[in-house]
Amino acid sequence: MATTLRPITMQDMAFLYRVYASTREEEMAAWGWLAPQKEAFLQMQFNAQHAHYQQQFGDASFDLILLDGKAVGRLYLQRQKHELRIIDIALLTEYRDKGIGSALLQGILDQAAQADLPVRLHVEQNNPALRLYRRLGFCEIERQGVYRSLEWEQKSE
Repeated sequence: MATTLRPITMQDMAFLYRVYASTREEEMAAWGWLAPQKEAFLQMQFNAQHAHYQQQFGDASFDLILLDGKAVGRLYLQRQKHELRIIDIALLTEYRDKGIGSALLQGILDQAAQADLPVRLHVEQNNPALRLYRRLGFCEIERQGVYRSLEWEQKSE
């Protein structure tokens, strides 16, 4: 199965919302809200996050993750002179734990190693992806509330 990326378009907004909502499923289930309440809250949060990402990281690549041409997630990556910053990477629930995210992250790490750049990201302390980031060699560099700032640097041999 081939994993590729393509830039997001306005036609992808419903799919991007679905990806976002899938990352909050466990949290929403714990709140006990009715479906319309969840939907309104998630839509508001998604819109705010999307607008923030577009404004704060206007020079980033905002891509859909495609598996054999089918949209399965999103990858937002900012390439700067001094670092590669993973703004967001998320897959629909049914595509998690299948090696897709690991392969994409390894590709980013390979790019960073070739350019001799660190890779940085933020992740919530209870996000299961934290285990993956640590396995790939990311180290915690800062804590801000529930968020952890992580960094990967190529190891000198």
